Order: sequence, then C-alpha cells, then structure tokens
Amino acid sequence: MLLAQTAFETRMLLRNGEQLLLTVVIPTVLLVLFSAVDIVAVDGPGKRVDFLAPGLLALAVMSTAFTGQAIATGFERRYGVLKRLGASPLPRWALLTAKTGCVLVTEALQVALLSAIALALGWSPQGDPFSVAALLVLGTAAFSGLGLLMAGTLKAEATLAAANLVFILLLLAGGVIVPLSRFPSAVQSVLELLPISALSDGLRSVLQTGAGVPWSDLGILAGWAVLGLAAAARFFRWE
Repeated sequence: MLLAQTAFETRMLLRNGEQLLLTVVIPTVLLVLFSAVDIVAVDGPGKRVDFLAPGLLALAVMSTAFTGQAIATGFERRYGVLKRLGASPLPRWALLTAKTGCVLVTEALQVALLSAIALALGWSPQGDPFSVAALLVLGTAAFSGLGLLMAGTLKAEATLAAANLVFILLLLAGGVIVPLSRFPSAVQSVLELLPISALSDGLRSVLQTGAGVPWSDLGILAGWAVLGLAAAARFFRWE
C-alpha cells in the first residue's frame, strides 16, 4: 500500500503542469540565465555556474519539499481528500510517508536534471558526496516539516499565497542567487539562520570550494527539521 501510494503521489505531481513549472522549469531557467548573463555578482572561485549550481539545487529542494508539498497538501485537505484517505485501510503515517517518498523521488529527478545542465555549462563540482547527501536529506526534512505545518494549519488559499510568497522571498534573500555577503552584516547574521541559507551555503562550501563537512549548516538544518516536523505532528489538522 505504501509503495502504491508513493507511486500515485509521484504520478500526480509529474502530471501537474503548475508543479512542474515550480519544481523543474524555474530552477532550470534561473540556472541557465544567470550562468550565461552577468546580472548578479557572485562570490568564490571558478565560473559563475560553480556558485549558482549549489544554490539552485537548494532551491529545487525547497520548491518540492516546501512550496509544492504545502500547496498540494493544503488543497487535498480542503477538498476532503486527506479525510477520505485517513478513513481508508492506508494508515495516516503511511500517507505522510508516501508524500515524503514522492518528494524524494522528485528531488532525485531534479538533482539529476540540474546537475546535467550545470555540467554542460562547465560546472566543476568538488567535495564529498556524502556531505552533499546529508545536506539534501536534512534540507528535505526541514522543508517538509514546514510545508506540512503550513498546509495543516492554514486554509488552502492562504497556504497558496504564503507558500509562493515565502518561495520568492527566500529565492531573493536566501543566498540562492544573491550572495549573503551583499546584505548588511546585521541582516546577514539573521539570514544565515534560515534553512535555505544553510542548505545553499553548505552545498556551496562543499561543491564549490571542496570544504569538509559543514557542521554548522547541518546543525541549522537539523534544528529546523526537528522543529518543523514536531510542530507539524502536533498541529496538523486532517480536515
């Protein structure tokens, strides 16, 4: 039942044009555009794509685990889909696990696509793949918890507006495209604590500079994951 529900959730997401725009088209266009055109000054050694690729991998995780999942789950809750599934033989924990599996499958496709495009643009990734995997997993957990918390507490229309607003704000102020060093120091110290900033910075430190395990970024993501998932488990409403 769990595998069948995971496959169903994945098919539904891949058939949704709006979700594909959010999870695939936007990160891809941003990667190609900002790698080719010197619109925003970037930091660090190497080509522009070496700075941009890690940040847009982080954006892909956020778009799927947070924005897409929050909107889809919010409307499923509004139309009573979650309530009906909760009354089916499928346990509620299995339903949420299936949604997580769908997110992981989608992210794997995103990472593969964006990495292939970045490599074609001249990207030269460095560092330890295990550190990258740990960052992606913790980032997924953090954003999933926050997305489910939003979807389970707000009305569907409010979730739609809030999730898209957060996506835009974090795209601009989360170190994805614009380096955090461009912000005032007081603002920068606050932005560094955001999950998207920790994920972007951690991936960039490993993939761009070949640094070791980014423990501080992993710690921030772990904190957000614990808080988000605990709050979602406590306050999520099925109807």
